[in-house]
Amino acid sequence: MKIWKRNAIVAAVLVLVCAGIYLNWRYEEGLKVDLVSTLDSDKVLNDAALVMQTDGEALEALAGADLPASPAADQFARLRLSRQQSRDSAVELLQETISYAGEGEDLSASTAKLDEIVSASLAEASIESLIVSKGYADCVAYMTEEGITVAVPAGESGLQASDVALLSDVILSQTDYELPEIRIIEVK
Repeated sequence: MKIWKRNAIVAAVLVLVCAGIYLNWRYEEGLKVDLVSTLDSDKVLNDAALVMQTDGEALEALAGADLPASPAADQFARLRLSRQQSRDSAVELLQETISYAGEGEDLSASTAKLDEIVSASLAEASIESLIVSKGYADCVAYMTEEGITVAVPAGESGLQASDVALLSDVILSQTDYELPEIRIIEVK
């Protein structure tokens, strides 16, 4: 009876985490704005209010404003989606294994793997939140048994040694990985 309750709790937590990720993704999709369709000639008051530029200088001048997702942001979204899809398929397989197992079978290995996936998802979300709170635009963390990989956007001059030290400190504080198991990738 205890195993069933624990499995139900793990499954419920996993469903909530997946639902949160999905809702966050849908919310982010809703925030994207198409500037070309939003700004038309009827909405522009006069030439002093808006200067249209066709070579992209206006977008570069507004680098800090809320603009549609850049190619780097799309890349981070694709990385997150890929990570989530692989995780979802593994969780589905484990849940099927647990649900179709007989009463006499040992389910501890499947349950432990499911717990490990949930823990990794929570740790990755925590690491990503902490890194974004340190001033980075975005990041994606991916934990495996061999180590952790974190992808962050590179600044104009790339990642500096201080950036790598800061990122490593965040990862070491949130996981049990050693320094040689940490890989930091800069996305340009």
